[in-house]
Amino acid sequence: MREANGDLFEPPASAMGSGSGSGSGSGFSPGPPKSDSDFGFAFNDSNFSDRILRIEIVPDLPDFKSDGEGCTSIADWARNRKRRREEIRKDNVLEPVQFEEQILSCNMPDTDDGAGYENQDEEAVAMIEESPSDGVMSSQRLGDETAQSGGTSLTMECSAVLRVKSLHISSPILAAKSPFFYKLFSNGMRESEQRHVTLTINASEEVAFMDLLNYMYSNTLSASTPTALLDVLITADKFEVASCMRYCSRLLRNLPMTCESALLYLDLPSSVLMAEAVQPLTDAAKQFLASRYKDITKFPDEVLNLPLAGVEAVLASDDLQVASEDAVYDFVLKWTRSHYSKQEERRGVLASKLGRLIRFPYMTCRKLRKVLSCNDFDPELASKVVLEALFFKAEAPYRQRSLAAEEANGIHRRFVERTYKYRPVKVVEFELPRQQCIVYLDLKREECTHLFPSGRVYSQAFHLGGQGFFLSAHCNMDQQSSFHCFGLFLGMQEKGSVAFAVDYEFAARSKPSEEYVSKYKGNYTFTGGKAVGYRNLFGIPWTAFMSDDGPYFIDGILHLRAELTIRASPPP
Repeated sequence: MREANGDLFEPPASAMGSGSGSGSGSGFSPGPPKSDSDFGFAFNDSNFSDRILRIEIVPDLPDFKSDGEGCTSIADWARNRKRRREEIRKDNVLEPVQFEEQILSCNMPDTDDGAGYENQDEEAVAMIEESPSDGVMSSQRLGDETAQSGGTSLTMECSAVLRVKSLHISSPILAAKSPFFYKLFSNGMRESEQRHVTLTINASEEVAFMDLLNYMYSNTLSASTPTALLDVLITADKFEVASCMRYCSRLLRNLPMTCESALLYLDLPSSVLMAEAVQPLTDAAKQFLASRYKDITKFPDEVLNLPLAGVEAVLASDDLQVASEDAVYDFVLKWTRSHYSKQEERRGVLASKLGRLIRFPYMTCRKLRKVLSCNDFDPELASKVVLEALFFKAEAPYRQRSLAAEEANGIHRRFVERTYKYRPVKVVEFELPRQQCIVYLDLKREECTHLFPSGRVYSQAFHLGGQGFFLSAHCNMDQQSSFHCFGLFLGMQEKGSVAFAVDYEFAARSKPSEEYVSKYKGNYTFTGGKAVGYRNLFGIPWTAFMSDDGPYFIDGILHLRAELTIRASPPP
C-alpha cells in the first residue's frame, strides 16, 4: 500500500527541511513551501519550469465514455467504470511487460484476479524519460527492450496516440506533491536528468489528470460534480497525490449524500478505499447508511438488496434498532442465502465479514443452540462464537461492562450492547425439584428516564415449562395517590389457550447492602397474552425513584430480578 501522507507540502518541518534532493544531479531542491502556497501563476509557464511534460493520450476501450461524458448520475458513472473494469479483465491478455530503468510504471495495487501488472480499475500507465538527442524514445529501442522481456511491446498502443499535449512543468512542485513524481525526478538515473518527460494516459483520464496537475500548482480544482470529483480522486490515487485525495474527499462529503453515492464511495477501488485520505469520506458514507437504515424493519426489501459493503455499514452500528440480536442473526442468514447460492460462499462471507458483526453474547440461549446446528456456519466457528457468548453471559455485570468498554473503540464490537427493543436478560433454569427460573434484568438510568411519563420497555423472551414469558417495566400513574411511579409486570406470550399456574417474586438490589431485596410476591394462572405485576414496585413517587441519592440505582444501573416457579397441581 502506498504512503497515505506522501505530499511533501505537509510533513513535519524536520522531514524535508534540509532542502536537498536525493537524486544524483536531479537539479531541484525538494524543500517545500507551506501547504497553502499558490503556484498557479507558474502552471505551464516556461519562466518557472525546468521540464517539459509530453502527454500522449491514447484511446480507451470501445464504448467507454471519458470523464463522465454522457453520465447524468453517479449510477451512470459507476456502471461506466464497472463496464470498463470488466472489459480490461476480459480483453487484456498480454503478459506483464518489464522494461529496464528507462520506464517507470505507475504504482498499482495487486488485483483480485492475480494479474500483477494490470490494475483492474485503471489502465496501466508508463512514464518514459526521453533522450535529449531525439526528444522521444524510439520505437526500435522500445522494441528491443520488449524483445528482451519476452512480451508484446507497447509500440502498438503508442502508435495509436489520439493527440499530444505538451506542458511546461516544475519538477520541485510536482515532486513535493507526489511521491510518484519525486521518485521519477530523483531516482539517480541518467534519464532523470533530462528535460523531456513523456506520460501516456487514456482519453478517459485526460480531464481529471489536467485538473490534478492544476491542483498540484494551485491547490484548487475545477471539478465540482460528484462524477468529476471521483475521477480526480482516482487519478490522484494513481499518482499518489494524497493532499488532492483529501481535498476531493472533503468536497464530496460536503455534497448531499444519497444511498446511491454512499454505496459508491464504499465500492471504490481497493487502493482508494485503503488510503488514509479517503477514510473520512467512507466513514461518512457508512454513517449515512447506518442512520438511514437504523430501523431495518421499515425497509425490509431495500436492506435485503443492499450489497455487502452496505450491509456491513448497517450491521456495524450500535444504534441499530432491532427487537433483539436474534433478529440480526436471522437477517444475516436471510441476506447471505439471498446473495450467495453456494454453502461454501456463505460460510466464507460469514467467517470473514458478517459473522463478526453479529453480537452473539446478546442472543438468547435458544437461538445460540440453533447456531451450533446451522449449516451456513463453519462448525468450528459456530462452536467458538457460542462458547464465547456463553462465557460472557456467565460473567458478573461489572465484568461485562468492562469487556464492553475495552471494545468501545474496536472494529468488531461483539460485547457492546445495541439499543434493542427487547432488553437482554440473564436466565438461570432449574428442572428439579420443580420447574423454576430466575431472570435478571438490568436497566440503565437513561433508559428509565425515557420511560417518563407513560413509556414501557420489554425484556427478551425467556422460557419456563415450554412457555414463553417476558418482563415489562412501566412508568404509570399510581391509582391511589395519583403520581407517577415505577412498575414491573410479568407476561406470557400468546401461544394458544393453555392455562399456566405460576408463583412469582420480584426483587431489586438496593443500597447500602446492594443485595437483592424482595419487593412483591404473587401467584397467577396465565393464559396467552395476559400479564400481572405491581404498578408501584417500590412504593414511592417517580421523582424519588429517579433521584441521584435514591437507593435503587447502583453505578447508574437498576438491577431487577424475577423468580418464577410452576405451581404444583393440587392433589385430587
